[in-house]
Amino acid sequence: MAFRLATRRFAVSPQVFRRGMASVVETTKAEPLSTVSETLSASTQPTPSSKTSTKGEAAPDKDATIKTFHIYRWNPDEPSTKPKMQSYTLDLNKTGPMMLDALIRIKNEVDPTLTFRRSCREGICGSCAMNIDGVNTLACLCRINPDKKQEARIYPLPHTYVVKDLVPDLTQFYKQYKSIQPYLQRDTPAPDVSSKFES
Repeated sequence: MAFRLATRRFAVSPQVFRRGMASVVETTKAEPLSTVSETLSASTQPTPSSKTSTKGEAAPDKDATIKTFHIYRWNPDEPSTKPKMQSYTLDLNKTGPMMLDALIRIKNEVDPTLTFRRSCREGICGSCAMNIDGVNTLACLCRINPDKKQEARIYPLPHTYVVKDLVPDLTQFYKQYKSIQPYLQRDTPAPDVSSKFES
C-alpha cells in the first residue's frame, strides 16, 4: 500500500478559538497568507493587537533584524478576560530559523507566561502543531519568513477547544485514536503462558 504526503499548502484564514469564552468560530472567506484576518462574533472578538502591549528585546543591536510575532493569548484562570493577540518583537539574528525557535526564545527571554506544547523538535511527535500564518503546521518545521515587514500570526489549532494560549484540548483526538486501535494485533488468541518468546 502506497502513502502520499500532502505537500501543497492552501491559503486559508485561521480559525479563532474560545472555550466558554474560547470555542471555535469559523471565518467565512479565505484570504492570502500575508493578509490573514479573523471574523468573530462580538462576544469572542479578540483585543486588537494595536490595543495590547508589545513585548520585545530590551536593547536590540544596531544591525538587528526585528520581526513582529502576533500570538493568540487566552488564560482560563481569567475567564472574564477575552482572548487577545499579544505582539512580541525579536531580533532574527539571535533567533533560530524555525517558528518553534522564536516561541521558545519568547518564553525563555521575553514572556515566561506564554504557553505552548513542544517535544521532539524534529517533526515527528506533532506536539507543536498550531496555525501559523493561516496554515496548520508544526512550529518545528515552519521556517520564519525573513521579511521583517511581514508580521507572523500564530494561533492554536482550529476545530479544538483551547486549554491555554496555543495549547489545544486533544481529548477528542485521543478518543478517536483509541477507537481505531492503531497498533499490532494478533490474529490468534495469545497463548496462556507466563512468558512470551520473541526473536
